[in-house]
Amino acid sequence: MNTIYRQAIPEDTPACLDLRGRTRENAFSVDALEALGITLESWQAGIADGSLPGYVAQVDDELVGYCFGARDTGEIAVLALLPAHEGQGIGKALLALMVDEFKRLGFQRLFLGCSPDPAVRSHGFYRRLGWKPTGEFDAAGDEVLEYHL
Repeated sequence: MNTIYRQAIPEDTPACLDLRGRTRENAFSVDALEALGITLESWQAGIADGSLPGYVAQVDDELVGYCFGARDTGEIAVLALLPAHEGQGIGKALLALMVDEFKRLGFQRLFLGCSPDPAVRSHGFYRRLGWKPTGEFDAAGDEVLEYHL
């Protein structure tokens, strides 16, 4: 199984939307994303204008994961992976690509929202990679973690 990592393009958006609803934890359907203001058009526009840079992982021409960030704030907006591809280092590699992207953009501090529940996989995942709790919570009730470059 050969994993290919590349910068996201607007044409990846339909597969990204589909994948987001098929993750093991924190899945969002297309309708749920739309209720949050995230649509096919807004996601494609963000990729196209550079405000939402991201990377995708493909295995045998199937998109299996992605990571996107907000260029203007240094927030890791989303990291998503199909369950069949968990535990293979793909999520870690995608996150590293985004961290490097933000480093090139001049950021010294990145942040993201993560479940405060230790039973949720992302809770330990980010902490093992050096992300630290800030003591703050976002509007969705997620714990804000930060990473210093």
